Amino acid sequence: MNEEKYSAEIGVFGGSGFYSFGGVAKEVRINTPYGPPSDAISIGEIEGTRVAFLPRHGNKHTLPPHKVNYRANVWAMHSLGVTRIISPAACGSLQTNIKPGDFVISDQFVDRTSGRSDTFCDGPSVMHISTANPYCQELRSIAVDVAREHGITVHDGGTVVVIQGPRFSTKAESKWFSQMGWHVVNMTQYPEAVLAAELGICFVNLALVTDYDAGLMGNVQEVTASEVMAVFNRNSQNLKSLIGPLIRNIPRERIHCRCLEKVSQAIIS
Repeated sequence: MNEEKYSAEIGVFGGSGFYSFGGVAKEVRINTPYGPPSDAISIGEIEGTRVAFLPRHGNKHTLPPHKVNYRANVWAMHSLGVTRIISPAACGSLQTNIKPGDFVISDQFVDRTSGRSDTFCDGPSVMHISTANPYCQELRSIAVDVAREHGITVHDGGTVVVIQGPRFSTKAESKWFSQMGWHVVNMTQYPEAVLAAELGICFVNLALVTDYDAGLMGNVQEVTASEVMAVFNRNSQNLKSLIGPLIRNIPRERIHCRCLEKVSQAIIS
């Protein structure tokens, strides 16, 4: 279908184990200057709001983290008119007080990836976007409040260290991350958050903890993909129950964040 006929206000990136979302009505395939996104985008109405859903790994999980076309994914959302993106993601805990099944509403990231296409600003226009606070504070506050209202254990703030993947961390790497005071580890938050920032899109991460990472404690067993997915699937209902009310509580106007303002302040003229 021609994407020009469709629009949405809020975008949702589905992560590992989260390949579909109720309430969608139409599928649209979008071409971008950066190639095709991970899959068709499903567009529908949730709580009176037009929502676009895209599984970042494809609906059959055929794209590993280092092969996701992040630029195409974010640009596709932007082309539909999306101004807010909700970005759920599975993650491993780096701190003992953050338990499997908990949610972390991240406020910082540390990039440990390499070789990813991570900017729209390849010239001749030059932009230096601020990522001092990479996640939208307004969306973060709403997400924390909604999670607490629904009885979900949630941590307000936390640093996600983004590794290249597709392998998991060694125990030595994981121990280092924990000792640095970082909170969770993931493979996809970078460059998603930065690309959204360059386009003035508000961006929030809902990090669902699936395991204790390998170096956190002496007796932690090696993490396996099957175990991660088993925990994620058991807790996916919490994720889905959180996203609907989160969408309902997002105000139409953006007046309590600086996400759009950052773009004008980043351009070198």
